[in-house]
Amino acid sequence: MQWCVANTLNKSKAQALAEALGVPQIIADILVNRSVDDYDSARRYFSPKWEDLYDPFLMKDMDKAVDRIIAALRRNERIFIYGDYDVDGITSVSLMALFLRSQGGNVIYYIPNRIREGYGLSELGIQQAIDAGASLLITVDCGITAVEQVRMARDEGIDVIISDHHEPSRELPEAVAILDPKRDSCQYPFKQLAGVGVAYKLIQAIGQKLGLPDEDVRCYIDLVALGSTADIVPLVDENRILVDQGLKKINRLDRIGIHALIESSGLLEKQIGTGQVVFILAPRINAVGRMGDAERAVQLLLTNSYQQAREIAGVLERENKQRKSIDEETYQEALEMIESNASNDKALTLVLAKEGWHPGVIGIVASRIVEKVYRPTIMIAVEDGVGKGSARSISNFDIYSALKQCETCLIGYGGHRYAAGLTIELDKIDEFRGALETVASKTLLEEDLIQKIYIDAEITLPEINDKMIRLLNRFAPFGPKNMRPVFMSRNLKVVGSPRIVGRNHLKFKVQQGGEVFDAIGFNLGNLQYCLHPGESNLDMVYVIEENNYNGQVRKQLRVKDLR
Repeated sequence: MQWCVANTLNKSKAQALAEALGVPQIIADILVNRSVDDYDSARRYFSPKWEDLYDPFLMKDMDKAVDRIIAALRRNERIFIYGDYDVDGITSVSLMALFLRSQGGNVIYYIPNRIREGYGLSELGIQQAIDAGASLLITVDCGITAVEQVRMARDEGIDVIISDHHEPSRELPEAVAILDPKRDSCQYPFKQLAGVGVAYKLIQAIGQKLGLPDEDVRCYIDLVALGSTADIVPLVDENRILVDQGLKKINRLDRIGIHALIESSGLLEKQIGTGQVVFILAPRINAVGRMGDAERAVQLLLTNSYQQAREIAGVLERENKQRKSIDEETYQEALEMIESNASNDKALTLVLAKEGWHPGVIGIVASRIVEKVYRPTIMIAVEDGVGKGSARSISNFDIYSALKQCETCLIGYGGHRYAAGLTIELDKIDEFRGALETVASKTLLEEDLIQKIYIDAEITLPEINDKMIRLLNRFAPFGPKNMRPVFMSRNLKVVGSPRIVGRNHLKFKVQQGGEVFDAIGFNLGNLQYCLHPGESNLDMVYVIEENNYNGQVRKQLRVKDLR
């Protein structure tokens, strides 16, 4: 693990900002390194406001999409909403269905079965739209590469509006409108919206065109926060505003389904932040899509019945437990596969395939493998001669671009820089493994395979006071491109007796300059050898948190690495 301490990009700007805001220099240094380098940008950063959202009509084709949807509402056309089976897709479908129904829309929705249909707009889904008598199909969180499927819908007299955030391919579908800020010709100022973010801009634009009160659109912001956070999009710019406002609504427990989910997850008395969404709420929503029918999660978010919400939340809880069990079994099999093949020691990438793996969990397992071995990893579940794969990558390797360079080996693929999906014939997997390794050999350097911890600043423990913690808390919501600030301190003294708690968690106390702090390192029990009580020889990388236990709030250092 390599420790990389940031240098302040512009010392004079940081000094001026510290004076303007009345904050410690170290806080100003961190802000400037996050492109928050003047009073106005600091105001937008610390106080995200609705008014700072961009005009949705800046997005290419937005006017076409709005006009077609309003026409469908006025003519009482059957509108078919088609979404993905992950949290981003589920929240996108829920948001669109709730909003259009609130405007009198004749709406039905559909989420494909992950195992039967796989990702994206499917022929089976289009047939469902045909059978339902739909004349307008709106995709959310998918559709940007669905050239043939959109042609099939058009041939059947169904207009298609695509609302997506994934990377476009060379050929765009012939849809009435294509909303995707990643289109080359789209001038929308912010390119990193989640699928639910793009869907929200669409209903925001419809609301403006219809002259609706702001609250008629803002009331769905909790769904935007849930989907955006779960999809691990950068929490900067417009995403920061959407997630900040949405988390406030989530914590008010306004939506019955989210209230029931929070209760069943054991979080009812806790503050919900991005961490609780990513690690607790989102996996439960994802579980029903991974293990079976994702429409149950949509029903949870649509229902007005608390009894029904609690019943569905219970189903999500049970399926998440089952999913965890299958995860662990698959993870152990993958590790054995890696260790049993000596060539994997020198490989830059890992392509692991097996008959019988559950396609709903391989993405999670691929992420765990990347954490352990720090190599781009693709897990492929094979059935009837065809493999469905999930790819996860490391910081300096664009997995979507790599798949593009290997596309002759694949039936299909799609995704982002760090996560992607693919379909491949069984007899092409070895060829694909070689092709991917060739791409990686031209791109990855040896240093890229060393996992790095990026440290915002070096401090001493006495600098950690109540004012600093209050300011650090205002850096939230935390997520990609705006992670919780990471600090390093040198020559700490370990006091008391370090111990292992729970599942390999390291718990101890550190002292410096008369200040003593609790420290905990999750899954870092293997680093206990670094701790020598009574000696001031410990260097530590950590984040500063407040631990609320039995109603008592205490400062806690969450350890990321020790030496």
